[in-house]
Amino acid sequence: MRALLVFNPKATTTSGRTRDVLAHALASTLKLEIAGTEYRGHARDLAREATASGSIDLVVALGGDGTVNEIVNGLLADGPAEDLPRLAVVPGGSTNVFARALGLPNDPVEATSVLLEAIAAGSERTIGLGRASTEGLPERWFTFTAGFGFDAGVVGRVEQHRRSGRRSTHALYVNQAVRHYFGVKEHRKAGPITLSVPGQDPVDGLVVSIVSNTSPWTFLGNRPVYASPEATFDADLDIFGLTRMSLVQTLRTIPQLLDASAAGPRGKHVVAYHDLGEFTLHSQEPLPFQVDGDHLGERNQVRFSGVRRALRVIV
Repeated sequence: MRALLVFNPKATTTSGRTRDVLAHALASTLKLEIAGTEYRGHARDLAREATASGSIDLVVALGGDGTVNEIVNGLLADGPAEDLPRLAVVPGGSTNVFARALGLPNDPVEATSVLLEAIAAGSERTIGLGRASTEGLPERWFTFTAGFGFDAGVVGRVEQHRRSGRRSTHALYVNQAVRHYFGVKEHRKAGPITLSVPGQDPVDGLVVSIVSNTSPWTFLGNRPVYASPEATFDADLDIFGLTRMSLVQTLRTIPQLLDASAAGPRGKHVVAYHDLGEFTLHSQEPLPFQVDGDHLGERNQVRFSGVRRALRVIV
């Protein structure tokens, strides 16, 4: 099998030595080419070139969720097709939601071993993905989540700190979530977001809107966080929202998000939909927007759709 290993040299949890060991292990089974990313969007460009060449059967992502997202967008630059290269993932970031949602170990060495066994057995699955479109940006695919509003604002704050040299850690996310919460007081009781689902009445006043393509939504260390517990790679998209984010409501919702039974958030201020093929989130004022943890600036409207059986993954 002809494969391209795309690695992020700034990945949080993999050293150069670890990367070399993993590449050597993969090269024992695959006809392997190796490429490191040099700029934002480079993984997307490498995957798009590999797809266009017709000479690559498999693209292996070694990095975090951002690297995976870029590769997916490169593979699907012209949309889903039967002859696209397959995707494999070796987790190398701080959270690795997509890899863990696929059932892979969070340790890159263990994940490589599982990957090699899957390649030898010809084991793969075809998964659905999310697609987001908004004015001023190319259409964007996402693997596990997208957000419009509060959670995207937290992602934006974290990215600012990362650009200044701080490492991406769970503590940084929690710290910035708390700071962002106390910085958006005007939206806690009257959210600016409207959810529009074809054939249904619009839902106004959302403070939080989180779109999920799988569950868990994210991880806090080793602890899964469940925004939409029913979300799955085999269905369309789920959405979780809140119409109130007072301190009392927030303190009530956080334990529900962390509930090990995966029952999910509930209550009169919770908005939840499962398996939506398409919908739109819009706001009268520009709000932060993110996909798979990548902050994409502020927008007034984002259209979402679920695409089933979009990509084949070795697992």
